[in-house]
Amino acid sequence: MSAGTAIPAERPAVFDCRVAFAETLIALADEDERIVAVCNDSVGSSNLGGFREAFPERLINVGIAEQNMVGVAAGLANAGFVPFVSAASPFLTGRAMEQIKADIVYSGANVKLCGQSPGVSYGELGPTHHSIEDIAWMRALDDLPIVVPADPEQTRGALHWAADYVGPVFLRIGRHKVRSVSGGQAPAFVPGRCNTLAAGTDVTLIANGTMVEVALDAARQLGAEGVSVRVLNMATVHPLDAESVLDAARSTGGIVTIEEAVPRGGMGGAIAELLAERHPTRMRMLGTHQFAPTGDVAHLFDRFSLTCNGITAAARELLSDS
Repeated sequence: MSAGTAIPAERPAVFDCRVAFAETLIALADEDERIVAVCNDSVGSSNLGGFREAFPERLINVGIAEQNMVGVAAGLANAGFVPFVSAASPFLTGRAMEQIKADIVYSGANVKLCGQSPGVSYGELGPTHHSIEDIAWMRALDDLPIVVPADPEQTRGALHWAADYVGPVFLRIGRHKVRSVSGGQAPAFVPGRCNTLAAGTDVTLIANGTMVEVALDAARQLGAEGVSVRVLNMATVHPLDAESVLDAARSTGGIVTIEEAVPRGGMGGAIAELLAERHPTRMRMLGTHQFAPTGDVAHLFDRFSLTCNGITAAARELLSDS
């Protein structure tokens, strides 16, 4: 492994990004009376109980009516408020897709869409509750910023940025507890810029969200085998950090993308599209390539090779083709 990498030697404590989301939203609302929360009977799962206690008149719970939820948020934005819409990502993006397209993105409404518990977070509840298509759906909408934070620090930074940004944003807030991967980088989040967590010249691992810490584990394992690994935390899927991706393509032997989502149209697809046009490069794209069966999260990650061993195997296979 190259000198100066930021890969920790031991596994530290883990944290829930949803807690960081809730705490930050309360702090932002305390500073800006325009900020309101809109949810779909998801006060508990979105950790909005504290927000409700602090600002009971600024929490709008529409019940299980996601299309109405997004429409209400658009109306609030038109009235000068800054709505943060918080709901389980499969229902926010799936049930309310037309309203997100027409009322929010097409209209340029200043609404922050916060997809909670994405990917295969709901495990045993199966494909109806898995949200593996949300990034691809949101990427299809015109110039919508898409942010997938990897840890609490990035979550806080992304919320602060979203509150200041005038226009629609999609934030994907993970459910799995993760360790901090920002490594003291300040700021932890810059829109449109990835964080380089490890330098390397043999292969590049590009991950976001819950998969960043797994990519770091894989980099450590590959480093012990003498493989020099670059790790990029691509928190912003759109706009993509094109220069960092192109630099990785030019200066390493190939790229492996890792995401808790469908790569077709997701982060892997975005990177492949860029490279196809500007610098064709050998790639492997790891993600949930099909509907996941019912099972616990660990089983599903293993099924789709979203594990340390799965990533190292993909990297070795890519390098063996060189």
